[in-house]
Amino acid sequence: MEKIAQKSCVDFIEVLASKAAVPGGGGAAALAGAIGMALGSMVCNLTTGKKKYAQYEETIQEILAKAAKLEEELLSMIDKDAEGFYPLSKAYGLPTSTEEEKQYKAETMEKCLKVACEVPMNIVRLCFDSIKLHEELVDKGSKLAISDVGCGVQCLRAAILSGQLNVIINVNSMKDREYAEKIEKECNQLVQDGVKTCDEVYQKVLVALG
Repeated sequence: MEKIAQKSCVDFIEVLASKAAVPGGGGAAALAGAIGMALGSMVCNLTTGKKKYAQYEETIQEILAKAAKLEEELLSMIDKDAEGFYPLSKAYGLPTSTEEEKQYKAETMEKCLKVACEVPMNIVRLCFDSIKLHEELVDKGSKLAISDVGCGVQCLRAAILSGQLNVIINVNSMKDREYAEKIEKECNQLVQDGVKTCDEVYQKVLVALG
């Protein structure tokens, strides 16, 4: 079966626009994150080997290696998000005619909500790490490609916020409030710090572009 991430851009948008349950917001967030990090990689590739930025060559190579891994992981989240949501979509349809059925559904829902929450939480973490790489790039990457650093962080800004929404919608339905609050706290902190960094990087780009 073809993976969602392997679809063409046209096919992905078509299925995203349809009434199909997946891909949805989580898959879109993962793709936006991968695109954002790919823009960072492009800046690295346009910077590497240039005499003007020789002092940053080692750092640029390190960023490029980390970026490649992040892009791959974010792309993998597209299908993992779909896989994580599928059991939850089935759990919503479980019968509740008897007390036993109600209890079984409640227990199943709780397990499925935690599974469905894992991928968007990982998307948030990966986007945060990608944003931090852009924070380095804005000062060390080629100024000819600085607008792409700005584009990259804006894609990642959208992605990390979208990932957060997909975490929230799942934790809000959880009965295990201790677990839910732990996840929400980590998520909110990463998003707060990530968005702040995105905005700072974007402002640096605007200043550099004059």
